[in-house]
Amino acid sequence: MVEEKKQLTFKGKTLEELKAIDVREFAKLLTSRQRRTVLRQFQEIEKFVNRSNIKINKNKPIKTHQRDLVIIPAMVGMKIQVYNGRNFLSTEITIEMLGHKLGEFALTRSRVKHGSAGVGATKGTRAQAKK
Repeated sequence: MVEEKKQLTFKGKTLEELKAIDVREFAKLLTSRQRRTVLRQFQEIEKFVNRSNIKINKNKPIKTHQRDLVIIPAMVGMKIQVYNGRNFLSTEITIEMLGHKLGEFALTRSRVKHGSAGVGATKGTRAQAKK
């Protein structure tokens, strides 16, 4: 038995079909919150894609502070570094990310790693603190 390679789709459309349509047409496939955001940011998204295509040709990393930018089909395959408040986190855009915002993939809060208690924090170490 020969297994066919499963092709990834978004709302029943392949990546090639999605890249062929306009951003406003793509917005019709999104949920209402995402659609409103895309239609409001239409010009920003177009500028970002045009600027990033120039940087890709020059082999420069695409760094951005725009965490609220909605991912569209033209961005699939790009490697974008998103600022999380302290540093830039690199993410590669895939078809599963369509409709989500860039900030969702660059977490701003890290996990809390609790260490051991400090000197004087417990009854057993109080005597050490007085010395």
